[in-house]
Amino acid sequence: MPVTQAVSVTLRVNGETHSLPDLDPRTTLLDALREHLKLTGTKKGCGLGMCGACTVLADGRRIKSCLALAALYDDQEITTIEGIAPPGADELHPLQQAFIDHDAFQCGYCTPGQIMSAAGLLSEGRTGSREEISEFMSGNLCRCGAYTNIVAAIAEVGRTPRVPEPRAAAKDKA
Repeated sequence: MPVTQAVSVTLRVNGETHSLPDLDPRTTLLDALREHLKLTGTKKGCGLGMCGACTVLADGRRIKSCLALAALYDDQEITTIEGIAPPGADELHPLQQAFIDHDAFQCGYCTPGQIMSAAGLLSEGRTGSREEISEFMSGNLCRCGAYTNIVAAIAEVGRTPRVPEPRAAAKDKA
């Protein structure tokens, strides 16, 4: 088996610069975050990019870090769940608070990826309707089935109008 030559990678994660001078070029961004930088908020799920538990932001765009080679993100700004709240803030990010307020998690395993994907979704302006939120969050799975609450939390932060309940809609027409 051929020997792989190590590479030097600089990752800017949550506003801090980290040098990884002897990184195996096959190291995923997920493994660099979890194993090398000890930022374990980003979760390992399927390892195939199907579940979204590993979602982080790279230069503001949502990516699945289990599919991303760390070396390809050299000198890009990576934001993980640990860095989503403003620096020095004593409060949670509005998405984090909305997930709590709407009980948008049960076991919590997928929550970091859901929140990071939602942050990307908000910056993309993809909160025109609950259907749009659901569509653009479809790459993030929740085994507990908290989807309705997840969409409600994102809609609140995105200020998406609530879809009236059928009874309320019928009352309005009367």
